[in-house]
Amino acid sequence: MKRVIISETGESGLPSEFLLDLSETAVKDCIGCWSCWVKTPGRCVHKDLDEFYRAYISADKAVFFTKLSKGFVSGNLKSLFDRMIPLYLPFISYETGESMHLPRYEKYPDIEVYYEGTFENADGQAIFEDYIKRTFYQFHCELKIIKPVGEYKEELVV
Repeated sequence: MKRVIISETGESGLPSEFLLDLSETAVKDCIGCWSCWVKTPGRCVHKDLDEFYRAYISADKAVFFTKLSKGFVSGNLKSLFDRMIPLYLPFISYETGESMHLPRYEKYPDIEVYYEGTFENADGQAIFEDYIKRTFYQFHCELKIIKPVGEYKEELVV
């Protein structure tokens, strides 16, 4: 199984074909130029994530280890999500009753998300989890897990 790790929390202990360490990599913001759709389809003008894009698309599973920032995803992770738009076509489908970009590739990896941090209340946690679910639904991925990092580490020990 090919696995990609995207981590803001340090070493995961998982073997992977590719690691994007967001604790050491500042993802540039999307500039909204549409080059990834018009001039260089599937490639961003920044070119800093080209290796990540190739690894992500060829992976069977992508595992995200994220740190909560004020009860939500960090700005760096949000920038990564924004910058993943070249992996989809500029065309829109309304088949599900809502607008969604069409997939550019035949398959996308299954997703696991482990978060580090706490929520102020149950509503905050629900908002975070709903955002993660909606993001990967729009990304045509099957979201398998959303759990605290502690639960992931407990599974490693067992």
